[in-house]
Amino acid sequence: METVGALLRGWRHRRRLSQLDLALAADVSARYVSLVETGRSRPSADMVLRLAAHLDVPLRHRNRLLVAAGFAPRYSERPLDAPDMSAVRGSLVQVLQAHEPYPALVVDRRWNIMMANASVSIFLSDVDPELLVPPVNMVRLGLDPRGLASRIVNLTEVRSFFRARLSRQAARTGDPVVGALYDEFFAEAAPDGPVPPLESEVAIPMIFRFGDLELRLFSTITTFGTPHDITLEELSIESYYPADADSADLLRGIAGTRPFPGTGIARTPGHPRRP
Repeated sequence: METVGALLRGWRHRRRLSQLDLALAADVSARYVSLVETGRSRPSADMVLRLAAHLDVPLRHRNRLLVAAGFAPRYSERPLDAPDMSAVRGSLVQVLQAHEPYPALVVDRRWNIMMANASVSIFLSDVDPELLVPPVNMVRLGLDPRGLASRIVNLTEVRSFFRARLSRQAARTGDPVVGALYDEFFAEAAPDGPVPPLESEVAIPMIFRFGDLELRLFSTITTFGTPHDITLEELSIESYYPADADSADLLRGIAGTRPFPGTGIARTPGHPRRP
């Protein structure tokens, strides 16, 4: 049976903090942290959350810490297609459609595409149908040779960004599925080059070639601010922008030719499909 002390110690090690580091951040004594980790002191629910916040523990795992300490979970996890999430779905649809004619999509914590606007269709022609069976995984779609990898001119650079993001995400969340996804594409591969700095991920350069046409894009990542629901914390919106006038013209000319499979969203609001 897992104990709250062992779990907290695991997260502290993952964050590469000493007991003193955590104690100073949480305004408690290092001795108290030691007593909690060894099970000689039982923290209150508020103290569990206080320590978890300073360890940047994801909400999903904060619930696990609370249960291990003998308390009820604090954070809900509602499916995106639940009736009481209709306002969230509506907001996401508005964001996706407002971004047209440029591509935008919503992914979950494991990079499965939950929703997308019609402009994402530009990425789908000639993609192996196996990669488009829901849940469609954004990493596989982008890096698998049967997907977009053969069309990305600067694939080495793009792989470097994906490698950095997956590595950081696996370290932050401890999600074994994300870790397996990282291993699938990078565990046995030679390094693509130096890991790009975190701040550079605000604008990721990507160059695609479609026949005689070249499409230059950069992407931004948007997340929900201070969420109290696990589903919301684990969603992110990936928005793509043209990097030059020719790319903007190309996107305006072909956007909306077909909806993204499995989302139910084209140019009118629809309900996302759960993975």
